[in-house]
Amino acid sequence: MAVARVLSPRGALALRTVDGAFSHAVQAAIATALPVLVLLLTGRAEYAVYTILGSFSTTFGQNLPYPRRARVLAVVGPAMTACVGCGAALAAWARPWEGAAGAAAVVAAMAAVAGLAKFACDATRLGGLGAVLLLFSFAVAANAHPSSYADVLPRTVLAATGAAVVWAVAMAGRFVHPDRPQRLAVAAALRAVAELLEATGAEAESRPVRNRATAAVLQAYESLGLMPSAATGRVRGSVCVRLTDLSWSLLTDTARRPPDGPAEVARNLRRQVALLVDLRRPVPALLPELLFPFGAVPTGTLPSSAKAGSEKADLAARRAAVLLRGRRHGHAAALLVPALRMTLGTGLAGALALALGLGHGYWAAISAAAVLHAVNVRTAAQRAVQRTVGTAAGLALALGVLATAPSPTALVLVIVLLEFLLEYVVARNYGLGVVFLTPLALLLAELAAPEPARSLVLERAVGSVLGIAVGLCCALLVVHDRAAVRAERAMAVCVRAAERAERALAKGREASLPIVRTRLAAAVVELREADDAAAGELWSAEIDPTELTAVEQRAYHLLDRLSRRERHPEP
Repeated sequence: MAVARVLSPRGALALRTVDGAFSHAVQAAIATALPVLVLLLTGRAEYAVYTILGSFSTTFGQNLPYPRRARVLAVVGPAMTACVGCGAALAAWARPWEGAAGAAAVVAAMAAVAGLAKFACDATRLGGLGAVLLLFSFAVAANAHPSSYADVLPRTVLAATGAAVVWAVAMAGRFVHPDRPQRLAVAAALRAVAELLEATGAEAESRPVRNRATAAVLQAYESLGLMPSAATGRVRGSVCVRLTDLSWSLLTDTARRPPDGPAEVARNLRRQVALLVDLRRPVPALLPELLFPFGAVPTGTLPSSAKAGSEKADLAARRAAVLLRGRRHGHAAALLVPALRMTLGTGLAGALALALGLGHGYWAAISAAAVLHAVNVRTAAQRAVQRTVGTAAGLALALGVLATAPSPTALVLVIVLLEFLLEYVVARNYGLGVVFLTPLALLLAELAAPEPARSLVLERAVGSVLGIAVGLCCALLVVHDRAAVRAERAMAVCVRAAERAERALAKGREASLPIVRTRLAAAVVELREADDAAAGELWSAEIDPTELTAVEQRAYHLLDRLSRRERHPEP
């Protein structure tokens, strides 16, 4: 039955391996604490709410290369600031605490912001809490009481200050760990390839394992600003570059895979991963056990023709990055239904909370948005489980903190600690993140307008249950047929990419092989992602699994041939 299939909570509580989480959490805590400390020293702790809202931009693009993260934060920071500023202006105009009309206007505005934020985050492939944090910033500012037009500018400036400090701290990380993003991306690629090598029997050719490895290796190349290459030893190849080339070789080139002992190679790959993710040390040397793909041509002894080819590949780095980041271009229609779900779910949950007379009714809207900030119905169901379990634990934690009647200064310090814990665990499992996100939100509300602890916790509990139920119902009732269209289109794109690869091989177009290979690899990853997304909907794609498997196998066979041609070009 389709409903039972997509509502399965399997995997909701699974933990993921995340590298670099501690260093990112420390960075987030520092960025949050710096502007807050200034307010504490000046005796204005109540204003810390707005700098913290601006500081939430730290969650975006945490493992991107520094130049790209600088651009992302330069967009997200102003967006977060705009949410706070527009929310404060709306609160001053609508005055939702005075009547139903103003409260309804705020609910409608929250729904619009949620839908726009969901569409933008999906289109730019910004994962994590994404749209939920943008909505949260808007909702807190729009429901702040009391509010007047005189408060709009100060609150906006405070949010902008928090976002600016996040940008500065993130860029300062370049002086501490200049190669952090590249090391983590390469480590993820090595780990994914090790998992593929460790698979046995039918599992060795299983689509999810191979697809995860391909996506991780492409991500590593994108982080390095290079194209996939199976060539031996690039002239300017760092350890990270050579390790990524090794991953690509093990993934696509059957002739260069170890004939015996893949488990041993996987263990060596994991040893190299452990060295890479230890950011306290400089970039480690390549383990001798992993040099076998490069043994034919030692680094620095490439013939002049190979050197020229390597230099040309390096000059094509920007073009490769565009290709890798553009896998989902042309799928705007497939992003509309999730955004519509988010808009309807947020608006309906907020309206029901308003009709029931719940205090802090925006918490219901945010809970619905958190459930609907998912890929499909299946992941929405998993989010519902995670949100329920995490909220229950978080409310108990919040009640314990509020029971001590903390001062504003103590509240701010606890919020900074919760921000650190949130950023440390949320990438491992969203439910774990909610354990700390729930008390963080409650303490922000307490800091802005103190209330009795029990009523605050009770309102959050009822609002969360209402929002989770509404979000799950919207996910089921708003059918996403465009997901199936996206999968069918991805199938066609992958077939065309394979045909171009065959023509390039037949005509001996050596210069075009890097572009052809990159497009084919990106197409096969997009095909698997699109099919998985559609499989989690009630209306799944009508693609014959046998045909899809054949297309994937053809793509990987061609990637193998392209790698061989690169190493042994025809005269």
